[in-house]
Parts: sequence; structure tokens; C-alpha cells
Amino acid sequence: MIVHICCSVDSHYFLQQLKKSYQNEKLIGFFYNPNIHPYSEYMLRLQDVRYSCDMLSIELIVGEYDINSWLEATKDYKNEPEKGKRCDLCFENRLSNTIKIAKQYGEKSFTTTLLMSAKKSQEKLKTIGDKLQQKHNIEFVFEDYRVSNGIANQSLETKKAKLYRQNYCGCLYALSAQRHSQDKFASELISNIGRQVLPNSIEEKLSLYATKNKKNININIIKINFLNYRLFSAYVKVSQITVPSYFLIYSHIVEKSTDTKIEFEKDGLVYTKNSVAVVLNIDKLNHELNTNYKNTKELIYSPPTYHQEQNLRQKITNTPYNNIAIIVLDTIPKQKFFIYCDSLIYDDTKEIFI
Repeated sequence: MIVHICCSVDSHYFLQQLKKSYQNEKLIGFFYNPNIHPYSEYMLRLQDVRYSCDMLSIELIVGEYDINSWLEATKDYKNEPEKGKRCDLCFENRLSNTIKIAKQYGEKSFTTTLLMSAKKSQEKLKTIGDKLQQKHNIEFVFEDYRVSNGIANQSLETKKAKLYRQNYCGCLYALSAQRHSQDKFASELISNIGRQVLPNSIEEKLSLYATKNKKNININIIKINFLNYRLFSAYVKVSQITVPSYFLIYSHIVEKSTDTKIEFEKDGLVYTKNSVAVVLNIDKLNHELNTNYKNTKELIYSPPTYHQEQNLRQKITNTPYNNIAIIVLDTIPKQKFFIYCDSLIYDDTKEIFI
């Protein structure tokens, strides 16, 4: 039997129950989810599915991440609500490709772990599955493992296996709508230009949920509240010319932009008027971090780690969460200069391993 797998949370318990119900069947998992956005989230879910299948001794086939074809097929339905027409197209697309794999492997039946998701319509999935069964002459196996306390059991198995519990369906449209309704910033859609791993980013979760971490049986997962940060856009202009600049994490300007000038210098750090910013040149940064950046442009595309910047902020301001703008430039301007900094500091929650 070919089993389409959407994510580890839905698949882990579902596969366990399938193994009990179909003891004479060889189950083959098929991870095919071009709807998942962004790509780093796709890789995070795939990483966890591999971990789950390895635990359950399930062979896994990974399909193509054909996001462009998926976006083209659903573009006219981007404003559809969750469980609307767009989801129908998405289900049919993924199950149709599951059938292709089933026929390629000579299998005579298929099913999907989407049936386990409490947020998916089993009725719609059964309708689509039955239609494809008739069209392609291959059996669609419908099992409702949500019954008999199945959802609670699924949750217990998820926690026991330390699986990644995503908080949105997967597609760009659903994520945007969900974050809008929650009045929350969709941090999943932002990455640092230099690929620095940001707090509570998908990249950070990829590392956190790596198999090597979860195999420690003494590890527990807990949630913590913290102040998160994202920088959208920032630059410095000297004499109307934009110069290379790097803004350390948690740099913030209330009005986003300001004209300022140097007020005083101490220990290689330059403080601007009205405490708008602290400026240091690339040589001072290299001295503090024991690095050897040739210039600020190199720093932008190959930045220090988040923790290095946090420690530097601590050293400069005596607190890692002071939000004064700390800016690195090649040279310190002697005349008045312009700073623009569009950033967001917001309450967030993330999981950590203890």
C-alpha cells in the first residue's frame, strides 16, 4: 500500500494504526507536498517525516518539490478560505501523484495521512479518493483513526516521539490568512539576507529538530515566551549617498528614520545625538568579535551568528535586549547623516529542548 504522507504529526500515529489494521501489507510512505511554503519549512517537515518513518521501519519515497506548478494550478483560488476549492485541488493533485507512484511500484491500493488531520475534511478526502479510485482502477483505503480517542492518542505519540508540530497547514495562502486573522507577523516568510539563523526561524527549528537531538531520551520539549525581532529594511545615507551599513539584531528607531550627527566618541564607539544610535567602524567590530571582515559589504552577506551579535550588544549597552540602533560602517561620518531602520520587536513563543 502506498501511503501519501503530509507531515509527521499526522503520519506517525496513522502509520502505527495502519500497521495493525493491515498486518500483511507492506506500507510504503510517499512524501509529496509541493504546497508547503517556504522551502525551508518543506525541508523541516521532510526531515521529521524521515525521522518518523525510520522509527517505524517504513520505506519512504520523496516526491518532487514542484512549487511552481502548484502555484500555477491554485493561483485563481488564492483567496479561498481553508477547506475551500483550493484545498480540493491540492488534495487531488497530491493523491493523483500518489497513484502514479503506486502504479510504478505495482501496488493496488493507496491512502493518505491527511485523513488523520483534525483540520481536514474526511468527507472531501473520501470523495476525491473514491473518484480517483474509479478513474485509475486502484483501491482508495479510507480509515478513520480519529475515532476512539484517536486525536488524543495522536497527540501523545507526537510528544513521545518529539515530533515537530507545525502551526499552519503549509501553503503560502493559508499561512498569510491565518497570521492576518491572528494579527501576527508571518515571520516564516522572512530570512536574513546573509542567511543568519534568526530566533524562532524555520532554519533554527531545522537544527533544533535534527534527528541527533531527538534521539536523546532525556530531552523534553517546552515552550517559552520571548521578545523576537525582524529587520525589514535599513540603510545609512551620508551626503545623500547610501553607504554600506550593517545593523545589529534588535536595532530599532521609533520613527523609522532620522537625521543625526556624532555627539561623542568613547573606546572606539561613536554615540549620536539624542542616543539614536551607536556607530562603530569595521575595524572596531573585527576587534570585538575577533573577525577579519575586509569591509561592511562582506559583513552583510556573511554576518556573525545571532548569539555573537547579542553578546556584542550586551557588551556595548550592558543588556542584550537594549533596542538602540547599533550600526557598523566602513568609516565614521564626520558630518550629519541619515538613518533609516524599519524593524519589528514582538512577543513570540518558541519551543526549546531541555
